[in-house]
Amino acid sequence: QVQLVESGGGLVQAGGSLRLSCAASRSISAIKVMGWFRQAPGKQRELVATITNGGLTNYADSVKGRFTASRDNAKTTVDLQMNSLKPEDTAIYYCTAPFPYNYWGQGTQVTVSS
Repeated sequence: QVQLVESGGGLVQAGGSLRLSCAASRSISAIKVMGWFRQAPGKQRELVATITNGGLTNYADSVKGRFTASRDNAKTTVDLQMNSLKPEDTAIYYCTAPFPYNYWGQGTQVTVSS
């Protein structure tokens, strides 16, 4: 079992930036895929980004060119740099090791004001 703890959320104006960080309780080097999901009020949870332990990334179309995922296996962290934030990015953001582990953090709130 791996515990995941997100941090870095907050309130920011449209056009601003935030950096989310996910700290794992132990090494994540063997976990091939780590990801970030988000859930806005009244909406289903959706994929934001994934990153493999080799550094390959995949992004939702809505965040491409604005968000960048990174991971440091030695430091057991996964980060999400979010630039040019929009009000529609407002959501709770979750760090996850989605498959086959299904590990999830508790989430961190990101609110973007217009």
